[in-house]
Amino acid sequence: MSHHSIDVDGVHYRYPDGTAALEGVSFSVGHGESIALVGANGAGKSTLLMHLMGFLVPTQGSVRVGEVPVTKSTLRDIRRTVGMVFQDPDDQLFMPSVAEDVGFGPMNLGLPAEEVLARVDDALSRVGALHLKERQPYRLSAGEKRAAAIATVLAMCPSALVMDEPSSNLDPRARRRLIDLLATFDHTKIIATHDLDLALELCERTIVMSAGTITADGPTIEVFADDGLLDRSGLERPLGMQGCPVCSERGVIQD
Repeated sequence: MSHHSIDVDGVHYRYPDGTAALEGVSFSVGHGESIALVGANGAGKSTLLMHLMGFLVPTQGSVRVGEVPVTKSTLRDIRRTVGMVFQDPDDQLFMPSVAEDVGFGPMNLGLPAEEVLARVDDALSRVGALHLKERQPYRLSAGEKRAAAIATVLAMCPSALVMDEPSSNLDPRARRRLIDLLATFDHTKIIATHDLDLALELCERTIVMSAGTITADGPTIEVFADDGLLDRSGLERPLGMQGCPVCSERGVIQD
């Protein structure tokens, strides 16, 4: 399987009750790109991510990873290539220990026990969580759970990472650790997030969604500088691109 692109072509999706969630979504992701997917609640971000992993099937249109279409028959290969970190880490942590959670995927690939153990240690080391190896997941903090959840994906050695709100429920220090960690990954990354400052730091390209459609796709700094676009999309500039309100009130000239 080629890992050099993810292509979404004219994807429509309606939920069983008839609600339209995606309306003709199309975009391509090149190998190694880091892309933010932003929009207000209900814009269709999470629904779109579910299509990339084959959890949902388009009502119309197609999704391809490399040259391989995302279909029921290709899911095993697709999910070895694209790893997803869910919004709630508890959706990924269900075993008695962190080590068992991280090793669950590789073990189910039929890998030798020695390789499974090596992957567990490597993945946990990469997220700075090797010391959590024997801990029970339900006893972890939100930041520790997030690190462990990412490790479960890294242990599968994917080429691309898909993340749904990775910084949600993290305190400022845990959020900073997460951003610093993700900045070290050379994977293709698609990050759905309301945290526009995280997107500004990690993603050179941003796709804006509204009501199930793509309303903008371009360089992150340019997208976030378009106040009209952000307002129409229920967003506002990240704090890193806003002027200091205290300085403005005092009439201080900012560089």
